[in-house]
Amino acid sequence: MSELWLVRHGPTEWSRAGRHTSTTDLPLLPDGEDDARALAPRLAGLRPRLVLTSPRLRARRTAELAGHPDAEVCPDLAEWDYGDYEGRTTLDIRAERPGWSLWTGGAPGGESAAAVTARLDAVVARVRERADDAPALVFAHGHALRALTARWLGLPVDAGRYWRLDTATISVLGFERESPVILRWNA
Repeated sequence: MSELWLVRHGPTEWSRAGRHTSTTDLPLLPDGEDDARALAPRLAGLRPRLVLTSPRLRARRTAELAGHPDAEVCPDLAEWDYGDYEGRTTLDIRAERPGWSLWTGGAPGGESAAAVTARLDAVVARVRERADDAPALVFAHGHALRALTARWLGLPVDAGRYWRLDTATISVLGFERESPVILRWNA
């Protein structure tokens, strides 16, 4: 059974400031590019059979600098669409909606949990369709990768709220016998 390696993109101006970033296509910060380059030696021994990236510049550039310039663009790996909350911080949103969380409150004008589930289920199915031991590698975003982890484990996407995921980190999903598990997180 295969593993799924997850890489969150390096930091951008908005991720550093805690601003929700989905469709806004921001570049990596200079130190974000350095962080992405630092991933390359950690991924060097990996021989993935499938390398996918979100269509957003920050994920594609992270893939390139981490040694995977030919990663296939996969629209299903785009960040959860924050709609009207694009570019805003959680603190700012909570001034209007106390206790708000994307996981439980959604975003007006944004993507539903059902839509996120459907596209990330397609990623999980694609990774699992080949029953070999070669890993798959994906480059994407904080909420999307946390939601993808929930779907890998057979949980609803809102279970992603239980895992913090920092920029320029590697996480690994796999199996213990036939049960899907988290093998490594936020490394």
